Amino acid sequence: MAVTEITSLSHPGVEIFGTLTEAQLRNRLEPEKGIFIAESPKVIKVAMEAGYEPQALLCERKHISGDAADIISRCGDIPVYTGEREILAKLTGYQLTRGVLAAMRRPQKRSVEDICRNARRIAVIDGVVDTTNIGSIFRAAAALGMDAVLLTPTSCDPLNRRAVRVSMGAVFLVPWTWLEAPISSLGALGFQTAALALTEKSVSLADPILKTEKKLAFVLGTEGDGLSAEVIASTDYVVRIPMSHNVDSLNVAAAAAIAFWELRPDQK
Repeated sequence: MAVTEITSLSHPGVEIFGTLTEAQLRNRLEPEKGIFIAESPKVIKVAMEAGYEPQALLCERKHISGDAADIISRCGDIPVYTGEREILAKLTGYQLTRGVLAAMRRPQKRSVEDICRNARRIAVIDGVVDTTNIGSIFRAAAALGMDAVLLTPTSCDPLNRRAVRVSMGAVFLVPWTWLEAPISSLGALGFQTAALALTEKSVSLADPILKTEKKLAFVLGTEGDGLSAEVIASTDYVVRIPMSHNVDSLNVAAAAAIAFWELRPDQK
């Protein structure tokens, strides 16, 4: 274990924790070299157990022999940076509320066919850009029986630092990948698609026909405008959640959780 005390924001190697943007970390031109940041010992352990590889750690001094000790012992010979709380906050732009950050290698991109091969229930995230919603949807997907998550290119990166933290590491537990083709292409993989949207043709989430579908893909739209008319028209079902007190809609993450639970497979 090589612990390095940093006293400057320009210390070689620490730029991945501060000066690089999310886009630079993701490295679109060479994704096999991409990095993401995982925050907190619990989330980092979930990522490691799922096979993600740490490249460097940044932690407060007290955590080296405390909360981060087990992580450090399992990481082998990677750089471990530490320093005064104030300089770490200046480097990252925020207080390390959980005391530990890990720069981790991004996984190889998987194909939609591979992700969906044995799936019965999947979530399709279309144009959702809020990191909190992305993290919350992944957490609900992991907890409520989704076999996979697909994201359109207009959606937020699930390995964004905040999305990872909000998901409590669920982004490492549910297989996911990017869906470059139209959502209607999922029909070729045997899926019926169900758009969560309010239209004149919407059926209730409680409609018994939905539970008869062996393979169902829930299509979730952006926070403000929802799904586009083109996407809705391309799906097999348009589904609404019955509401009370003249409330017309829910936050996309809350709506996703309700739909996942109501139409989960193998209900007893």
